[in-house]
Amino acid sequence: MSISRKPWLKFTQLSLSLSLSLTLFACATYPAKPIVVNLVAINDFHGHLDAEKFSYTQASNATAQTTIGGGIEILGANLQAWRQEDRELLFVGGGDLIGASPGISSLYADEPAIAALNTLGLRVSAVGNHEFDQGVQELKRQQNGGCNSPRADKACKFNSEFTGAKFTYIAANVIDTASGKPLFPAYHIEQAHGVKIGFIGAVLRDTPMMSAAEHVEGLEFIDEAEAINRNLPALKALGVKVFVVLIHEGGTTTEAFDKENCAQLKGPIVDIVKRLDPAIKLIVSGHSHTGFLCKVDGRTVTQAQMYGHLLTRIALTLDGSSHEVSDISARNFVMAPLTAPVQDAVTSSIANLMIKARDASRAALTRPVARLAVPVVSRKLNDAGESPMGDIVADAQLAAAKNLGAQIAFMNNKGIRGNLEAGLDNISTYGQNTSVLPFGNTLTLLSFSGAQIRVLLEQQMWLDEEAPDGRNVLQVSDGFTYTWDHNRPVGHRVIPESVKLNGLALDDTAEYRVVANNFLAGGGDRMPMFPQGKNRIDTSIKDLEVFITYLKAREQSGHPAGSNEAAGRIKRLN
Repeated sequence: MSISRKPWLKFTQLSLSLSLSLTLFACATYPAKPIVVNLVAINDFHGHLDAEKFSYTQASNATAQTTIGGGIEILGANLQAWRQEDRELLFVGGGDLIGASPGISSLYADEPAIAALNTLGLRVSAVGNHEFDQGVQELKRQQNGGCNSPRADKACKFNSEFTGAKFTYIAANVIDTASGKPLFPAYHIEQAHGVKIGFIGAVLRDTPMMSAAEHVEGLEFIDEAEAINRNLPALKALGVKVFVVLIHEGGTTTEAFDKENCAQLKGPIVDIVKRLDPAIKLIVSGHSHTGFLCKVDGRTVTQAQMYGHLLTRIALTLDGSSHEVSDISARNFVMAPLTAPVQDAVTSSIANLMIKARDASRAALTRPVARLAVPVVSRKLNDAGESPMGDIVADAQLAAAKNLGAQIAFMNNKGIRGNLEAGLDNISTYGQNTSVLPFGNTLTLLSFSGAQIRVLLEQQMWLDEEAPDGRNVLQVSDGFTYTWDHNRPVGHRVIPESVKLNGLALDDTAEYRVVANNFLAGGGDRMPMFPQGKNRIDTSIKDLEVFITYLKAREQSGHPAGSNEAAGRIKRLN
């Protein structure tokens, strides 16, 4: 009777039951919608704020194309266009964002480049080897801000104050030996579309071979894969299910920069990727200045070449419920000007920053230096491993140190960062010169026996097909010559009797006075013989000053420097 007096109760119970059944049916029938997290990656920017001419070859077109592109304004225009599609897009970096930079940035301790990347909303980046170019103190200042810098003549001169990078540098494998802890955070967590993304950073463990010894003193660079893997438990404990590695180490491939799922990647990055925890599906790389979109053991490995010529767009498709990665798509885009760029606060801020940077640096960068013999002196190595640019840099250093007893100059090819170009009447400017030699290295004198010099020559990276960051054949000064044979085994490629100074064969027991920059003299660029040199003298003479003095002297003598071809000091058989 009581039930019949309350029929609404029965109806309500039935309605709730039906509603619950429909909800359960809906959940079982319609799984949560997939989530797409969009990333954009840059690497090896090296402070290239201005657009520049570069060439590229696409997978769909074997003919090389040339454009004037890159530069922070074009990068910003493309980024803001993509943000119109996804406001939660994450902009990330693979290291070497600063260091070895053109004058527009390096004149001001790379503060303009950091400010520009801040404006573009960069969130996180791996540390690269070039971030250590000025030492740990300066790198920490560039992260945290302030004006206490070993480069007091450059720091806080772009603005009266410097607040540092708003993005976070990460490096799981760079350990402060005093504390036993990472110098920078090992990882960084971002959130997009309700999903936590864990970024783990690393830099090539050979960074001490790429940096002046005093700039990495007190640091240990441990195995990249091991350092990355050890941080996964901590990230998982924080609820992270999506893991992305940002690593400044790379490889090379013969495939086009935009070929999706390329399969011919070679170099150190391949072994590192193969040893990563299976939970890691995406690796953003750098260092080798190569554009690629490859697969290694089913994982996606990307790189966006260098100098902002490319940006990599990556879409991570995640299961809507578990947030597990179900698909990754990646594409490399050439940073060419847009026909209708977005006009917003970001692009306006970038435009204003560039007006200031150009105005501040114009007088210094446009100052004439000297007339050259040719419009462009190329740093491109010939088959033997010699370049016209390498010849005159080595000659300049020998000329500067001859009165101190120098007989031979050696220059690392990678220390020459660009071609030396000239403008009207073949006159080069200070800006063009500083782009060639941007590090501020000093010259060091040291002594080697003839036998040691032969070993030094054998230590060069002859196996260019295996070298992820290109050949590193030493450039040599006038009067020093030798021949090498590609068919001979590594370590025995230099023909002993061909090594000569001023036409005379080197005496294995005699001592020779050599000049090199302080980076190379400390064993940089994988040259372990250099630290064994005796009777060292650091001259404190800057390599750029030496180079400019040499160019001026050559012009004044009536024989301007530069050539379209290398001088033939290094010869190759086979």
